[in-house]
Amino acid sequence: MAYDDTTTRQPGESTGESDPAAYRRRVQFDDTAGGTLDQSLRAPVSAAPATPITDDGRDRLGVHLGWEVVLLVVAGVLGFLLWREDGAAMQRPALDALLVTGAAIGLITLGAGLSLRAGVPNLAIGPIVLAAEFQFAENGDKGLVQALVPALIIAAAGGLVVGLLILVLHVPGWAATLAAAFGVITFDQLRVGAVAVQGTWEPSDRAFLLFGGFAILAVLGGGLGAIGPVRRFFGRMRPVGDPAGRRGPAVVLPVLLALIVSSVFAAGAGVILAGQSAGPIQPGTGLEWTGIGLGLALLGGTSAYGRRGGIFGTLFAVMALTIFLDYQSRRNLDIALFAIAGTVFAAGLVATRIVESYGRLATAARSEDWNTAPSSGLSNWSPTLPETWNTPAAPPARSDRWDDGPWGATR
Repeated sequence: MAYDDTTTRQPGESTGESDPAAYRRRVQFDDTAGGTLDQSLRAPVSAAPATPITDDGRDRLGVHLGWEVVLLVVAGVLGFLLWREDGAAMQRPALDALLVTGAAIGLITLGAGLSLRAGVPNLAIGPIVLAAEFQFAENGDKGLVQALVPALIIAAAGGLVVGLLILVLHVPGWAATLAAAFGVITFDQLRVGAVAVQGTWEPSDRAFLLFGGFAILAVLGGGLGAIGPVRRFFGRMRPVGDPAGRRGPAVVLPVLLALIVSSVFAAGAGVILAGQSAGPIQPGTGLEWTGIGLGLALLGGTSAYGRRGGIFGTLFAVMALTIFLDYQSRRNLDIALFAIAGTVFAAGLVATRIVESYGRLATAARSEDWNTAPSSGLSNWSPTLPETWNTPAAPPARSDRWDDGPWGATR
């Protein structure tokens, strides 16, 4: 039996292919169909990887400072409106109540902002606030320490458990904390009726101390967050590239710290709100405080994507909302907290777009289209072969097996 010499033929030489384009289409068809064409007959396909979108960690802080000036002006205008409505609102004892409310909202916002910067937004902060209110209302007669310490310990333990869940399973922070929020809401709704506040602790006696502590924490945290290494350390969970890829052991400490501290801040805010409450604590979900905390953090300049944030934005945003709540109460506007939370959150999303668009340094080498290879005009997914059909391929070594020819793939 004579051996066939097909394995030594050149493209278009004795295959009956007079049209080079037709030959190229046949090569593509056989290749995609799982054929065994010789590698020398295949034209190389460009597989240049696209330039990934990376985060170099650098920011323009000027956009944050400019936005914070806007927030300060808004807070000033609202303060003027409140003073014109009732001049006594800026004097004690009304001023003490205003400062206490600002301190409580500020703690919620600080916790939300810290979790956002770490890339694990804590959606459970609102239910934790309400749970701490119930804890203090039911145990306030035992003293501040016995009512406050258990709430802080439980909140810290819950933040630790959720943080470990995120790290072990590597799931999004919002998903894990939302599951935790459902659990805390279940605890909150075990009360079928309002709970009267026990005890006589009055946070208004320490109004300036509470608000001053919040203000120092807000500015100090914003200043530390403006330092490049600190900002990058806390923002390691920021989604860059494939968000499902694990970030490694470097994210353990910032994730756990952010969730534990944010939960503790929320519990502390709940105790302050309960101590200031003039009436019983009503059952609910507490999610309105989640919306307000996250919305104010976004409005203050903290990015919804994590890492980026301003210095004074949280302080000015909290001041503006606190004054507005007092103003709308004195005007009997009766705006629901959920409506306020939704409005603040929507404004915060606009702020996020501003700081993300104008807060980064321009990078000439950045490629926004992952499909496009920067070194060629071809797309990575395109099956089109380059025009190399007229380049003669080196003849392969002659085979002694009759079934080694390319026709084997078509049988």
